[in-house]
Amino acid sequence: MLSIDEARAAVLAEARPLPIEEVEIGAALGRVLAADVTAAGDVPGFANSAMDGFAVRSGPADRTLTIVGESRAGAPAAVKLADGEAIRISTGAMLPEGADAVLQVELVSEDSDTVTLGDEVAPGRNVRHPGEDLRAGTTVLEAGAILGAAELGVAVNAGHSTISVGRRPRVAVLATGDELVDPGATLGPGQIHDSNAVMLSALVTTAGGRAHAVRVADERAMTERAVADALDGADLVVLSGGVSVGPHDHVKPALAANGVEEVFWRVALRPGKPTWFGVRRSDGTLVFGLPGNPVSAYVTFMLFARPALLRLQGANDDARERTVRLAVDVERHPDRDECVRVRIEADGSATPTGPQASHILSSLLGADGLAVIPRGEGVLAAGTEVVVHPAR
Repeated sequence: MLSIDEARAAVLAEARPLPIEEVEIGAALGRVLAADVTAAGDVPGFANSAMDGFAVRSGPADRTLTIVGESRAGAPAAVKLADGEAIRISTGAMLPEGADAVLQVELVSEDSDTVTLGDEVAPGRNVRHPGEDLRAGTTVLEAGAILGAAELGVAVNAGHSTISVGRRPRVAVLATGDELVDPGATLGPGQIHDSNAVMLSALVTTAGGRAHAVRVADERAMTERAVADALDGADLVVLSGGVSVGPHDHVKPALAANGVEEVFWRVALRPGKPTWFGVRRSDGTLVFGLPGNPVSAYVTFMLFARPALLRLQGANDDARERTVRLAVDVERHPDRDECVRVRIEADGSATPTGPQASHILSSLLGADGLAVIPRGEGVLAAGTEVVVHPAR
């Protein structure tokens, strides 16, 4: 069986970035930047005031100056400032010609058409200079970045209205199992609600993909047809359940019948040992066969499918893991590394969220990460440092 790192490397070796598209910046939240963004000009592009007050020439306190105009945001003063004069100015407004400082309104005394300065004014006081935020021609965002609100704001300030991003992957989610019924439906004997389809689709969306979910019964011909339909137009296919070797596990033969080549099956991982990954060589479609137990499906998606989705969009490697020390002793599995759902405490240590069985989906509630407990005998002692992968 492959280790977690070996399995992830095998997945990323098969993931090729999708074509690039240009989109309006307002529609680019969560997308992956496909080309560096450079500043078209200095930001700010002109000297402006950091305060509401008066634009003046630098000098001593207690000067009484004549107010000769006003500079507002978007409406600069029409006059040049001379010695002995002041111009009323708003925050963000252009510094008038002839002024080199601003004294805030709280430190002046106004009397009709004059103002008396209550403090010494040094050159540059309360002035935002051109290029303090961004310099023209400099790279402000690098390709591979995931675009959040701050990145979009910076791109706009840099002078852009559209932005190049990787195409969002089209993802087919197939939940297999005769026991599955719609969320909220009345349960018959042996039936369960289909949480995997909803959960995996949500994980696809949060990773930047577009998900379409289908439920598939445990029947060979139906599974083959569902796989064929899923492969038609999808960049990535995720199946849950049916990847083991039982008499009703039809996923692997259905994938083989549809020209999907196995890259690996089984990972030295708990939960998630029967994870399957393959590629349809004719078009490079990636296929994941995840275990049917909900926690196993969640964990293996986060470890393997999410990095693939980000790579398809051109993102930098999804290396968000960190090293954290355990707050308590944790039992080890003798043959497989175990991903334990943990909460990160205020002191930075990791505490398991509760029972860790693969069917206890509620163990993911409040989980900040998946702590990898290396295989071995006995327990891993509190205070030991472990790798933690993100759970969100």
